[in-house]
Amino acid sequence: MPVWSRCHATYVLADGKRPGLIRVAEGGAAIACEVWELSAAAFGSFVAAIPAPLDIGSVLLEDGSSVSGFVCEPAGLDGARDITALGGWRAYLATV
Repeated sequence: MPVWSRCHATYVLADGKRPGLIRVAEGGAAIACEVWELSAAAFGSFVAAIPAPLDIGSVLLEDGSSVSGFVCEPAGLDGARDITALGGWRAYLATV
């Protein structure tokens, strides 16, 4: 079951293949996300393989907790399309 984050905006990156999530002070929305659990070793290997402009950062959840999750560097938003109103990447994929 997805967990909903808050205070975030999501974009389709310019390559059209990846989402980019950023934390915003205003204009954010609840964005559907999944929470996975990895061992420390698996997490380290996973993080090492993440291509720019994606990164790992703090994602705030609806219940007020914070988890490590995919975020996007600001420079990665050049040419990106805002899909925040759709509520998440899977919802966007259902439209294409």
